Amino acid sequence: MTAKKKIERTADELVAAIGKPRAKFTKKDIKDYIARHGVQHVNFMYPGGDGRLKTLNFVVNSDAYLDEILTCGERVDGSSLFTTIEASSSDLYVVPRFATAFRDPFAELPTLCLLCDFFNKDGQPLASSPAYTLRKACAAFRKATGLEFEAMGELEYYVIADEPASFPAEDQRGYHESAPFAKFNEFRQACMLYIARAGGQIKYGHSEVGNFTQGGRLYEQNEIEFLPCPAEAAADQLTLAKWMIRNLGARSGYDVTFAPKITTGKAGSGLHIHMRLMKDGANQMLKRGVISDTAKKAIAGMMVLAPSITAFGNRNPTSYFRLVPHQEAPTNVCWGDRNRSVLVRVPLGWASKSDLCRQANPGEPDSAYDTHQKQTVEMRSPDASANIYLLLAGLCVACRHGFGLKDALKLADRTYVNVNIHKQENAKLLASLDSLPDSCAASADCLEKQRAAYEADGVFSPAAIDGIIAELRAFGDRTLRRDIEKKPSEIAALVKKYFYCG
Repeated sequence: MTAKKKIERTADELVAAIGKPRAKFTKKDIKDYIARHGVQHVNFMYPGGDGRLKTLNFVVNSDAYLDEILTCGERVDGSSLFTTIEASSSDLYVVPRFATAFRDPFAELPTLCLLCDFFNKDGQPLASSPAYTLRKACAAFRKATGLEFEAMGELEYYVIADEPASFPAEDQRGYHESAPFAKFNEFRQACMLYIARAGGQIKYGHSEVGNFTQGGRLYEQNEIEFLPCPAEAAADQLTLAKWMIRNLGARSGYDVTFAPKITTGKAGSGLHIHMRLMKDGANQMLKRGVISDTAKKAIAGMMVLAPSITAFGNRNPTSYFRLVPHQEAPTNVCWGDRNRSVLVRVPLGWASKSDLCRQANPGEPDSAYDTHQKQTVEMRSPDASANIYLLLAGLCVACRHGFGLKDALKLADRTYVNVNIHKQENAKLLASLDSLPDSCAASADCLEKQRAAYEADGVFSPAAIDGIIAELRAFGDRTLRRDIEKKPSEIAALVKKYFYCG
């Protein structure tokens, strides 16, 4: 009876139907669900090297065939999915993970989808697989620190449709706007519900700053933010969320883009990643109401590896047109409390010890709610061009790197900033801070220099690092930002080229 009560209130369709948490789903649960609900098709889904979900369709021919594919997986062409795999040895297995199952809300015929892992010819996990790389990163972090690495993302995107005739929103003033000035609140709510039904743990959604019209079209920026969870699950949820939002946009007649930059002078879309470190279910980011030494060590690691983290989190030339001053995007390596001009922000964390609920509602008794669990630190440079699995793996490595630095706390103190670094009076401070790379090529150089940190303990395979460096250098963008920053038509052509990135 107790277990049943725990899952009574959930938007997750399969958790409600199967009656147990996702982590406990078995093959029998999946087969029973398919039989009970008349499911006719099964889809295997897996992220390719470009970060997008790929799909392999099956018809449920018979119980025996269903058992076969769920048990053995299927064979796919790895060289068509990853640039690091040679055609001469390209066969890979994809095997479903039962905990990731969800009903496809867009399929006309009843269809169940499952995310998959990659395995090589010897039946071993594919060393360069993004999801396996993240798994190795989390395991190495746990072994080195005794802590669990959790994450969540702020997924920003633009919805684009014909310009409405009434109630125009003010240019670049769309933050948390309500209808009728915000046009796509209901669309965003539908996206959130679809994601939640598939197991996504959503915190909230809202309209964002970016709001403008161009060529008779309305561009409205939105954001869906998730709750912290183990990093592997966070990557699954974010990847699936992008697929959901794009599909619902296509069904609704809207265009949707996660591109980091749309046009000059307007807010770009980021993929801010929040992290927290857990031990025995308790958040370790605060101690006595202030940021802990544990958190500062993780921040120090991100300060050291920040230049190369862009190799995972900023994956095409338009990414670096977003990382410019005065657009609420970071440009320099520093961190601070509640400061949106820095690279790593320590957001407001309910550490005031005030009973806010009782103050807002004087008739309420003391709430005695432990708010320590809510504190995170936020990396603000990434955008949705990232392969999310590799990005979270890179951040996990960076946080672990900080625990190995003898002077981690001193480094954290040296890189702390409590002012807006882009104000003229802080120009001297700004000049003293290291800068983030300004191109894919520069990012590749940084990864080449710092690759040993990512390859340590076998987390990133050398082949994966080589492949990322080659892909970034292939853009040939070393001077591109400088060359075309005052050429709107060339920037527009670049944005169009990478409009559907990630």
